[in-house]
Amino acid sequence: MKPNRIHEMAKKYVDYDMIQKHTELPAFPDTRIRLLFAFLANQRTPLMHSELYSLVVSLVQLGMDTHDGIDSDSGRMNEREMRSRQLKVLAGDYFSSRFFQLLAQAGQIDMIRLISDRVCEVNRLKINLYMRMKQLKLTADDYLNQCVQVKTEVFHSFTGILEEKFVKPWSEVLHGVGRCEAVLDELVKSDSPDTFTGSWGYWHVLSEGTEDEKRKLAERNSEPTFIQALLMKYDIRSQLAEKLKQSAMSIQAAAARLDSDKLVRELMQIGESFMRPLVPAARL
Repeated sequence: MKPNRIHEMAKKYVDYDMIQKHTELPAFPDTRIRLLFAFLANQRTPLMHSELYSLVVSLVQLGMDTHDGIDSDSGRMNEREMRSRQLKVLAGDYFSSRFFQLLAQAGQIDMIRLISDRVCEVNRLKINLYMRMKQLKLTADDYLNQCVQVKTEVFHSFTGILEEKFVKPWSEVLHGVGRCEAVLDELVKSDSPDTFTGSWGYWHVLSEGTEDEKRKLAERNSEPTFIQALLMKYDIRSQLAEKLKQSAMSIQAAAARLDSDKLVRELMQIGESFMRPLVPAARL
């Protein structure tokens, strides 16, 4: 399968003029889908529904990510903002409904239950994370670990259908990929003071900063010069770049222990794809 095969299949359910004109969808979970398909299709007896499973979980993930992008601000909105919010709600619901429909048509009722249970768990994790953030009861590592779990939870639906020898490497590599993606998200947030609040850097400073810095953050002080000073003082981007490097190397280390040459090559390429941003990230 070409890396973008599932993405191309999903366009049938995602590319609509009204959505593209009035709102913006989150990024397609390309790497996690590529990883899932690689494990499903490279077993001794490849699963006949490998493409279907990869497609439906991409729609489920895209639906949840779309709902996460809905602005929760209850203030006044102009017509354009209101239309964008409404379309995000409808699009997220639509992607989820397609997941049910596609699996039901294929007679995969048990898989509907497995994925639905994981979706419920993702929602529980998000609520728990939100509450801990609101109460300021969170460390930077806790925050990152929760983000990784939210990204990877639905994909664990397929752990039970893999050959036994692939179960442990699948879990290890899935965690590594989820962690790489979470760290990349945090690197983006560290680019601007506007996205610093609630980021890994924010929780790091709340744990390691001075009492005055902690007080200002708790008071939601988002003055650009103050935030930029924190990013520089605590070397946030370099710390995140090191976490990205370690996570990418963990993917390759887990891949090297497999006895499937084709799967090893695919996973090595995934690990290398996460290494590319490291040089510019480390220099900033």
